[in-house]
Amino acid sequence: MGADASKASKRPPAGSGEREETQCSTGWRGLFSSVGLSIPASLCRLAPPTLRLGHRRMIRDKAPPIPDQVLGGGGPDRLRAEWSLPGFISMFLPEFPHRAVPGHQHFQVLGYIAKGSFGPILKVKDKAKQKTYAVKVIPKSEILRLGVLEQSKEEVIVQRQVRHPFVHDLQDCWQTQRHLYIMCDYCSTGDLYTYWVMIGQFSEDAVRVFAAELGCALGFLHDVGIIHRDVKMENILLTDQGHLRLADFGLSRRLERGGRAFTICGTIQYMAPEVLSGGPYSHAADWWSLGILLFSLVTGKFPVLPEPDHYSMLRRVRCFPYDIPLSFSPSTGSTYH
Repeated sequence: MGADASKASKRPPAGSGEREETQCSTGWRGLFSSVGLSIPASLCRLAPPTLRLGHRRMIRDKAPPIPDQVLGGGGPDRLRAEWSLPGFISMFLPEFPHRAVPGHQHFQVLGYIAKGSFGPILKVKDKAKQKTYAVKVIPKSEILRLGVLEQSKEEVIVQRQVRHPFVHDLQDCWQTQRHLYIMCDYCSTGDLYTYWVMIGQFSEDAVRVFAAELGCALGFLHDVGIIHRDVKMENILLTDQGHLRLADFGLSRRLERGGRAFTICGTIQYMAPEVLSGGPYSHAADWWSLGILLFSLVTGKFPVLPEPDHYSMLRRVRCFPYDIPLSFSPSTGSTYH
């Protein structure tokens, strides 16, 4: 009798289970019908108790607040702005990983080095490593305006493949919302062109050393299938020990042995005739540029410029990635980019 009473007291009231299942079934069927789906009532009874609408509401009347760590302190407007960024960031991936701008606790900007083809080059100190680097800052808007997205990617792809004593090393690269950053070793002595202007001309013994080091660098690049296409004094840096480093791979590309290129690019004083004519040309174009460079180092002057009629034609040719300027002064050393 006591057992029966106990069981009777624990048994749910008649009809309550049916009402609950009916309520759950109705709730599930109503939810799916609102999105255009219909399911049998028997399937609704298979749902676990924690998912039944009778036990837990699946749609809240009020949306929960967004955590501050997600918003970053900027509120919903900043969150919506961040949602619109991936397209502008993904087009530079994976060559340029997306990161936040390094803070003052990591890097210290020591000064301005020069103006690059697309943006400034800064002298930066890594506080953790206590080392100084040169960082090229490139606005994304400038890259897209000039249509050189693939060229900017190719530059870092090539430099990641290259490790040589006489080639400027790439240390790191990344992107933020508006800029690309390319960090390389810093050569405090400057570039070869600056010393050429100061000295006027180098001795033959010094030029022999320069020729040997640059020849090693170009030979290595060609062996791994890379053509530089912009060998000039401004792109050759000097280390503290007086050795040369071939830099600036902005116009370089991967070109297998026996391959041919057709793009007119580089600096006009150093261009091989086949490059000026629109190709086809091969890795040998770099050796022509090296010959012009060595001639200028020894003699203190550039070779004779093209004839005026030929030059007027060149002024109308687009020299990737920039148009050829309309004037040139050998005395000031202005160059075409």
